[in-house]
This record gives sequence, C-alpha cells and structure tokens, in this order.
Amino acid sequence: MLVVNRFRADPAEDLRAELEAVHVLLADQAGYVDGVLGRSLDDPALWVLATRWASVGAYRRALSSYDVKLHGVPVLSRALDEPSAFETVEPHAVLNVAQARVT
Repeated sequence: MLVVNRFRADPAEDLRAELEAVHVLLADQAGYVDGVLGRSLDDPALWVLATRWASVGAYRRALSSYDVKLHGVPVLSRALDEPSAFETVEPHAVLNVAQARVT
C-alpha cells in the first residue's frame, strides 16, 4: 500500500525538518516498507512524503502509535486535503472495488 501526502510550505517554516522527523517516526513502525521525502522542482513550496506499507492495517496502526500521534499527526494533518492512500498495482493483480470508499 502506498501513502502520498503533499504539503504546501509557508516560506517562514522549516517543513523539511518536520517532515524528516515524521518520516523517522513512521519508519520505526511495524509494517513500514520504505519511503521518501521530496520537493517539487517546479514549485519549491510543494513537498511530498511518500511511504509504502505492508498493508492498510499496518499504516493505520502506525498512525495510532503514541509517538506518531504526539509528534507526527500534527504535521501530517497539514497535508493538502486530497486522497492519499493508494493500492499498489502489480501485473495481473485483482484490484479493489472501483469506487470511492465512504467513511
């Protein structure tokens, strides 16, 4: 499972340091596969934190861990309001239902 969180940085804030710290917290959680932090070449105020997880359950459990709740969620909650969780598409894999999930 792939999670893509995009952020728009205020020029006065040090978003890079905050996202690097969140990435370290997430990487320490069970089910974390890998991740990367990036900044747009075309719009330097636009950042992305992309992580891969063993399953959606692993990602949700990571978000509910104490350290991530305390230090990570305040930063992650500033992500752009757009879908962020994606299933990875492998050759010949059966995909999830082709409709939006309502929570």
